[in-house]
Amino acid sequence: MRKISISFILLLLCSTIAYAQDGLVFEPAVWDFGEIREADGPVSHTFTGENRSGKPLVILDVVTSCGCTVPRFSKQPILSGGKTEITVTYDPTNRPGVFSKELTVYSSDRKKIATLTVHGTVTPRPKSIEELYPIDAGGGLRLTTTLNAFAYIHAGHPVQGAFGYANTSDRTIRLELRPQTTSGLLHAEAPTTIEPGERGSINISYLNPTEQPHYGTIKDALELFVNGRTNGTTLVSHGIGVDPAPDIDEKQLPKSEYSKNILKFGVVKHTESLQRLSFTLSNTGSAELVVRAVEGEGHVATTLAPGTRVAPGGSFQIEVMLDPGAQEYGVMSEHLLIVTNDPVRPMRRIRVTAIIEE
Repeated sequence: MRKISISFILLLLCSTIAYAQDGLVFEPAVWDFGEIREADGPVSHTFTGENRSGKPLVILDVVTSCGCTVPRFSKQPILSGGKTEITVTYDPTNRPGVFSKELTVYSSDRKKIATLTVHGTVTPRPKSIEELYPIDAGGGLRLTTTLNAFAYIHAGHPVQGAFGYANTSDRTIRLELRPQTTSGLLHAEAPTTIEPGERGSINISYLNPTEQPHYGTIKDALELFVNGRTNGTTLVSHGIGVDPAPDIDEKQLPKSEYSKNILKFGVVKHTESLQRLSFTLSNTGSAELVVRAVEGEGHVATTLAPGTRVAPGGSFQIEVMLDPGAQEYGVMSEHLLIVTNDPVRPMRRIRVTAIIEE
C-alpha cells in the first residue's frame, strides 16, 4: 500500500511539473538569421506559439535587452489550443559581427511564459569617408579624433598615440600644428603637405624622463592650420605623470588609503570666514608613501603638499580650506588631484563641493 501511495505521489508530481511547463509554447523558439548584410537594413522573423496551458492567455509584454530588437504581437486572448504570432525585427545598423538577442514573453498576470531568441552574423557595409573621419578640420582635411587620453605616463616608459587624417579635397593641403598648451614632453610627427585622397596619421608620443620625472597632469594642445587657416580644430593629448612601474616581484610597496572621496562644505554664506574640512591619507603598505603632486582648480587650498611622507602604518591629516568671499554665488565644485608613489593606484581625485549664498 505504501509503494502504491509513493507511486501515485510521484505520478501526480510529474504531471504537475508537466502542466506547469505547458503554457505558450513556441516551436522553434530560436531563429538563426544566418549571415545578413548591414546595407540591406532590418530583418524580421515571425514565431508561432500555441497555448497549451488549458486556459486562455493574454500576452502583456515582450521585453528585449536591446533597442535594436523590436517585437510585434497581439494582446488578444489566446484560447486553450489556440495560436498566436510574435514578429521580431532586428536592425543591424552599426552592429557588425555576431549577435544573439533574447526576448522574454510575459502574461497578463506578469509571469514569464516564454523565451524567444534570434541570432546571426552581420556583414558590415562600407563606411563613408565622413563616418571614418568624422572631424572636419577645414580645407578638406578630416580627422578620426581630436583627443588622445593616456591614463598613466610612467617615468621612463614611452607611450604613443595617433590622429588619423584624410584629404578629401582635390588639391594639396599645407598642414601646420601650432602649440596652444605645451608640457615640453610631447613629440609630434605630422606631414607638412597632404596630397589629394591621401590618408595617414599624425603620430604623437610622450617620454616622461626617469631622471627628473613630471608628476601630475601632462597636457598638450595643438591647433591645426590648413593652408594657413584654422576653424578652431585642436588636437589634445593628456595623461598623468607617475613613478616608473615597479617590478612585479617587488614586495616592499606603499599603499594609499583615503578616508573620504567627497568633501561637502554644504551651504555657506558669502560673508562667512574661512571654512575648513579635513580627511586622512593613510599608508597601509610596507614601504614609505610619498606624495608626488597635488593639483587643484583654484577654489580651495590644502595643507597637503608634494614631498609629504607617510611611514608604513602611519597617516597624515589633510585640511582643505575654502574662502567663501572669493567664490561666485551658486554651486562650487572642484577636484583635488593627488599623485603618490603608490604603484597600484598612484592617482586619486577628491571632490570638494559647496553652495555659496548671499
